[in-house]
Amino acid sequence: MFRKLLDRIVGDGTPAGFAGTLDKEESVVTACVCRDGGHLVATSLGLWVPAEDGARRIGWHLISKVTWANGELVVIEADETGAAGDAVLLADRAPRRHALVEPGKLPQAVHARVTGSIRSRHHRELPGGGAWFVQRKVPGRDGIVLQVRADPGTDQDSVRSVASEVAEKIREALP
Repeated sequence: MFRKLLDRIVGDGTPAGFAGTLDKEESVVTACVCRDGGHLVATSLGLWVPAEDGARRIGWHLISKVTWANGELVVIEADETGAAGDAVLLADRAPRRHALVEPGKLPQAVHARVTGSIRSRHHRELPGGGAWFVQRKVPGRDGIVLQVRADPGTDQDSVRSVASEVAEKIREALP
C-alpha cells in the first residue's frame, strides 16, 4: 500500500505510456523509447521489450547475448527447452533489433545486468558440435542455475547426458 502511494507521488520510474506492469518487488534501472514504438525498460528482474500485446519481460538469465551498435540494441533471447537433471536446456531465438531514440544509460545497464548474472561459463566439445555450460544467478531467486546451450548440429542425447553429469557434480560439490 505504501509503495502504491509512493509510486503515485513520485512515480515508479516507468516512462509515460509504458505498456507493462511491474511486479511489486521490481524496480526500474533505466528506460528509453524505441523508434518504432514502445519502450525498453531495464529493471531489477529483467528487460521489458515491446510485444504484440503491449510489453513483456525477459529475465536477465534468459538473455544470451546483447550488443549495442549504430543506435540499435540487439537482443538474443533464449527459451528453456527442457531439463537434464538439474540443468536447464536452452535454445536461442533469432536476434531482435531495437532502434532507440535516446538510449542514455540503457545499453550499458543491460550489458552490465546480463554479464552480471553469469557466474561461470565454459564451452565443451561434444559429438556433432559442442555446448556452452553457463552458471547464472536468476533475479529474485536464491542460488545458481546451470544452463546448457547446444551449438547447432550437436547431438542432443550427448548434450542431455553431459548436462546431467555436470549438474550432478555441481550438486555434489555444494556444501
